[in-house]
Amino acid sequence: MRDGDSEAWLRLMLVPGLGPAYALRLLSALGSPSQILHASAGTLAQFIPAKLAQALKQGPDDAQLQLSLQWLTAAENRLLTLADADYPPRLLEIADPPPLLYIKGDAGLLTRPSLGVVGSRNATPQGIQNAEAFARELSQRGWCIASGLALGIDTAAHRGGLAGPGSTIAVVGTGLDIVYPARNHALAHEIAKAGVIISEFPLGTQAKPGHFPRRNRIISGLARGVLVVEAALQSGSLITAREAAEQGREVFAIPGSIHSPLAKGCHRLIKQGAKLVETAADILEELGEPACTPGPVFSGAMESPPEDPQSAALLAALGHDPLDIDTLTQRAGLTPEQSYAMLLTLELEGQVARLPGGRYQRLA
Repeated sequence: MRDGDSEAWLRLMLVPGLGPAYALRLLSALGSPSQILHASAGTLAQFIPAKLAQALKQGPDDAQLQLSLQWLTAAENRLLTLADADYPPRLLEIADPPPLLYIKGDAGLLTRPSLGVVGSRNATPQGIQNAEAFARELSQRGWCIASGLALGIDTAAHRGGLAGPGSTIAVVGTGLDIVYPARNHALAHEIAKAGVIISEFPLGTQAKPGHFPRRNRIISGLARGVLVVEAALQSGSLITAREAAEQGREVFAIPGSIHSPLAKGCHRLIKQGAKLVETAADILEELGEPACTPGPVFSGAMESPPEDPQSAALLAALGHDPLDIDTLTQRAGLTPEQSYAMLLTLELEGQVARLPGGRYQRLA
């Protein structure tokens, strides 16, 4: 875009209260941001509330506008609008595409075949391992991994995406000058260098609960399908899955233990028609291979050192559900001292994880 076009789009979209729905209505009726900005308040009021029409004539806060224009001078920053030829084509298919996107990083990733990977912020060690392994293998196959930069499953999905040539898209619910959560500052920096971060929210926008459903529709809108790794029944990941289904995207879910609260959301999705997946091959079977050259295939399995018979017996007694030490010791026929010593070794090898409450869980 020419600089003048960028400023016109910013002057339009930085008007307080003018969300995507009203902006799309004006663009449909009047054509371009410049035409909207030059229209009279009376003309604008035919399509939007009169109070909002007056706010549009007054224009945005000048400091906010100048901040945004200054931000655009950095080489890694740009805007994408509905008028751009390289606006993500799949977003044009959804009911309420964002008229303007703030971009930091490689905007070309937004047109690649992508898969959304979402799940709980308070994920289990097994869930985190699953998310990263699935994302890594699919990225090696050429799929771009889209997620929301949250803690837990999102973080693991981005790391898996960065490990392959497909790379990753982080869709955030804040302005791009803010990293939320702050603990993901280093990851956000890495994604900006090797992937892309996008937002429809102006610079300076803080995280608010209402922003994340709007973010979720972009994650699913960009993707061919959405994989839910772990989710409680009230999880926001189920909102993303619902958005995906309404947008005509495929929905995938990884099953878990019937005793785990973080598996119940996935089990509900499967009951409602989501495809149960156990390996990345299950997703590729449904979506096919992306139309790009894949890198070397990552198996998704962690290599474990050879097990001695006692360790193998302990892992068999542990099973795949979280278990407390007393029950585990009784099942394995070992003393508590023996169990603790072996669990420490297995934890260091990445074969088990220690959970809150003195429980342990086997990792795949």
